[in-house]
Amino acid sequence: MTSDTDISGEIAQVIDAEGLVCPWPVLRLKKALNALEVGAVVEIVATDPASYIDIPGFCDTGGHDLLLQRRDGNRFIYRVRKGAHA
Repeated sequence: MTSDTDISGEIAQVIDAEGLVCPWPVLRLKKALNALEVGAVVEIVATDPASYIDIPGFCDTGGHDLLLQRRDGNRFIYRVRKGAHA
């Protein structure tokens, strides 16, 4: 994972998953990634604390790159690059 300043490239889609609880943030992320080309970057904003474990786990098992994982108050912000083996 890299810091904000190390991330380059455009964000293909932003997902607002605020107010959704497990498993919905991951399901929304999966649906978005399925519709995009390999290498595309998706940003997802969630408020479910479980997303702090669920989204990195999804990326790890799905072959995606977790570029950013940070907390901003009660919001969790992630950037994910779609992997080739997804």
